Amino acid sequence: MSLFAELTNSVNAVRPGRTMMRNYDLSLVIASTILVSMGMLMVYSASIALVDGPRYANFGRYYFVIRQGLFVLAGLIAAAVVVSIPMSFWQKICLPLFVISCLLLLLVLVPGIGRRVNNAMRWLPVGPVQFQPSELMKLSIMLFAADYTIRKQSYMHSFWTSLVRGFLPMAIALGIVGLLLLKEPDLGALIVVIAIAMGILFLGGINSKIFSGLIAALLSIFAMAIWLSPWRRARLFAYMDPWNPENTLGSSYQLSHSLMAIGRGQWTGVGLGGSVEKLHYLPEAHTDFIMAVIGEELGFAGVMMMILLFAIVVQRCIEIGRQAIAMDRPFGGLLAQGAGIWFGVQAFINIGVCLGLLPTKGLTLPLVSYGGSGIVMNLAALAMVLRVDFESRSMMRGGRG
Repeated sequence: MSLFAELTNSVNAVRPGRTMMRNYDLSLVIASTILVSMGMLMVYSASIALVDGPRYANFGRYYFVIRQGLFVLAGLIAAAVVVSIPMSFWQKICLPLFVISCLLLLLVLVPGIGRRVNNAMRWLPVGPVQFQPSELMKLSIMLFAADYTIRKQSYMHSFWTSLVRGFLPMAIALGIVGLLLLKEPDLGALIVVIAIAMGILFLGGINSKIFSGLIAALLSIFAMAIWLSPWRRARLFAYMDPWNPENTLGSSYQLSHSLMAIGRGQWTGVGLGGSVEKLHYLPEAHTDFIMAVIGEELGFAGVMMMILLFAIVVQRCIEIGRQAIAMDRPFGGLLAQGAGIWFGVQAFINIGVCLGLLPTKGLTLPLVSYGGSGIVMNLAALAMVLRVDFESRSMMRGGRG
């Protein structure tokens, strides 16, 4: 073999480090697995006493953890399907999926079809389970916003073209979603949906003046939604003074008991299974306020561990997205970063509520809280991020991605 041929083969050969590269992001998989496993454990701990009350008297002690296990299994099956599908397919169906999500949000408001729980119409009965369309909307808006930002990229820099052609169509879409979610009502889900869409638009390069004006407009809308709703206003005032005797047994009942649970935990907790607040004192201990039970049983150490795990998930999603964008794959990159925004914002709100840093909102802790729709959509979103990462790694090896 000639010297030129040897040099050519050495240049074209795949670097050894790349041939040994994994097909997935190990940190993201480990952090997500621990979060889901912790969720199973804490759902069991937080729900085991529910059967002693009249509402769940006919349920067994393992009812909730068995259902959560089945939800996780369904989520893993969905994730296995999603991760095997190229990102180009998701980009093609993002608009139809968004339209279907809007129709489901409308359908849930139809009397006799949607199911009302605690004065909220958020669920569609699907056989033995209840499907929550707002969780599908979080996934849909992530796909829709990523594709929208790419298609409108040429309009994102000039002020007027960014306003008329780059922003207004998305504003109309978000307005429709907002009206449907507020009608349920589900302000928490709306905040997450808007955060995902706005985060992706910002990362996609929307005009800074438009973005600043939009933030101001959204804050004004949220302020009006709270002020014009007596029960939301009561929650806000209760959050500002949760230990007021008039609030403790009313609007701030959940918050005050959440704070007592976390206070009992101190540094290392009272021990797994030793929570007192889950014994019918803290409502929704296995869903919205599962972090309070973690704080009571595992203490400051447990809370910080959960925050660290979510920080890893968010950081890896953002980094995977950055890598994809650098490799000229903007749709997958923005989608991965949108998933990071989703998990980061929702976890921040849930933990902030449990710690008394934010007013009480009905949002679950991603990957951890009890609930079928949430865990399935969370795992599907993570599978999309892993697919983006897989395609980037394939390109690094010299493949098509």
